[in-house]
Amino acid sequence: MRKALPIMFQGTHSDAGKSVIATAFCRIFARNGWKTAPFKSQNMSLNSYVTIDGKEIGRAQGVQAEAAGVLATTHMNPILIKPSRDQEAQIVVHGKPYENMKATTYRNEFFHLGLELIQQSLHVLMNEYDRLVIEGAGSPAEVNLNDRELVNMRIARMANAPVVLIGDIERGGVFASLVGTLQLLEEEDRKRVIGVIINKFRGDLSLLQPGLHWFEQYTGVPVIGVVPYMHTRIDAEDSVVLSRYATKKDETKAIDIAVIQYPRLSNFTDIDPFFAEADCSVRFVTDHAMLGEPDILILPGSKNTIEDVCFLKETGLFSAIRRLYERTDVTIVGICGGYQMLGERIQDPFHVETPLDEIDGLSLLPMETTLAREKTTVLCEGILTFKGETFHVEGYEIHMGRSSVKRGEPLIFMEGKTDGCKTKDERVIGTYMHDLFHNDAFRHYLLNDVRRKKHVLFPIERPFYRRLRNEAFDELADCVEKHVDVRTIERKMIEFQKGRYGDA
Repeated sequence: MRKALPIMFQGTHSDAGKSVIATAFCRIFARNGWKTAPFKSQNMSLNSYVTIDGKEIGRAQGVQAEAAGVLATTHMNPILIKPSRDQEAQIVVHGKPYENMKATTYRNEFFHLGLELIQQSLHVLMNEYDRLVIEGAGSPAEVNLNDRELVNMRIARMANAPVVLIGDIERGGVFASLVGTLQLLEEEDRKRVIGVIINKFRGDLSLLQPGLHWFEQYTGVPVIGVVPYMHTRIDAEDSVVLSRYATKKDETKAIDIAVIQYPRLSNFTDIDPFFAEADCSVRFVTDHAMLGEPDILILPGSKNTIEDVCFLKETGLFSAIRRLYERTDVTIVGICGGYQMLGERIQDPFHVETPLDEIDGLSLLPMETTLAREKTTVLCEGILTFKGETFHVEGYEIHMGRSSVKRGEPLIFMEGKTDGCKTKDERVIGTYMHDLFHNDAFRHYLLNDVRRKKHVLFPIERPFYRRLRNEAFDELADCVEKHVDVRTIERKMIEFQKGRYGDA
C-alpha cells in the first residue's frame, strides 16, 4: 500500500499564487513518474469543476488533477464553500450540496464534521498516490480564525507535510508579509516551513538579491525560489483575479466581446478561450455606461441569479441590454445563470436564493425558469445547431434551475433530452452547458460569423484551446523547475516522512 509524500503550499494572502505553484508541482511530479494527487481540504470558490461521476469540486483542484494526469475525485476537495449571499454560502460536501449556512454557523457547528471529512479524504489519497500536493487558503496567520481553521497548518500537521510559504511581490511589501506571517505562526508550525517562494517577480534579480540575503539572515528560512510573473492559460480559481482584466475595448483588435460582471459571477472560466484569440478584445462590464456596442455580449453563470438580475436593474444594464439587442447586430450568449436571465421569468417557490417568489427576466428568450432544491451536476455532450451548421460540443452542467422553453428551437440536442434555446434570428442563444466556448469548432464558427458581418480578415492560424492548456501545464512546470529548488523540496518531503521534523 502506498504512503504518499506530501508537500503543502501556503500563502501570505489570497491570490499569492498557491494554486498556480501547486499546479506546477502536480505536473512536475507526474512527469517524474510519480502518481500524484492535489488536495485542498476546504475551498471557497464560485468556479467549479465536475468530476466524471457528476460531483462538484473547486475548479483549481480539477485543473490540478488534469495537470497530474489523473481523474479528479471529491477526495481532492471534500468541502467546497460557494458564497450565495452576504454572510451566507452553500456548503458542498463530497460534491453534493449539504446546507446553506451563515459564516458563524459554519464555524461553530460544522467544524468537527468538517475535520472528520478531511481526515477521511486525506487518508484515502495518502494511500492511493505517491505524491500529494496540498494547497492552503488565504493566510495561515489569521490569528482570529486559527482555533477552528480547516485548511492551513492544521492540515499540514494532519498530513505531516513540510510547508512552502508563497509571497506575491507584485503587490509590494513581500518581505514584510513573509516575515509577519512567520512571526505569527506557532513555533511548532514555524518549524514546518522549509522555505519561501517569492512569486510574480518582474525585473532584475540582482536588485532583489540584498533583500533575499537579509530575509534569510533575519528569519533563518531559505528562499527556495523566485518565480517570474507568468501569463498562464490555466483556469483561475476565483473572481479575485477579475480586477486584472480589462474594462475597456482594445481598439487594436477587431472583435469586441463584453462580459457582464455581476456580484455573484461564477464559472467565469467559460470565457478563457477568447483570450487565446488574437483579434478578440475581452472586457468586463459592471454598469450600463460601460456596455457600448460589443459584437458579442456574454452573460456568464451566477450563484444567485435573482440577486444578479436585481443588480442588472440597479445598474441600468437590464434596459441597456434590451436596447442593445433592438438597435445593433450584437450576438448575445447566456450560460447557466446568464441563460436563465435571458428568459421571461425566474421563479423561486422554495426561496432557494432569496425571499422573492419570482422576478422578470430580460425576455430575450421564450422560456421560464423555476429554481429547484436539487442541484444538477453532470458532464454533458450533444449536437449544437447554429446558423445552419452542426457541432459536437461537450462540457458540464451545474445549476439548481429547470427551464421550460415555450416555443422555438433548442440549442443543443443530447441523448434523451435537449438543452437551451435560441431566437429565430439566432442572435440570442442560451444554454446550461459550461465550457461551451472550449469547443474549438463552434467558437471558431461563432467568431467567423462576426468577422463576416464586420468584413474583417479571418486569422490564418486558429487556437485549439484544450491543446494550448495542456501545453501550458508543461510551460508552467518548466518555469517553476527552472526558478525553484525542487530537489530541496523533495529532500525535505522524504525527511519529514522519516520523522526528521524540524531538522535544518
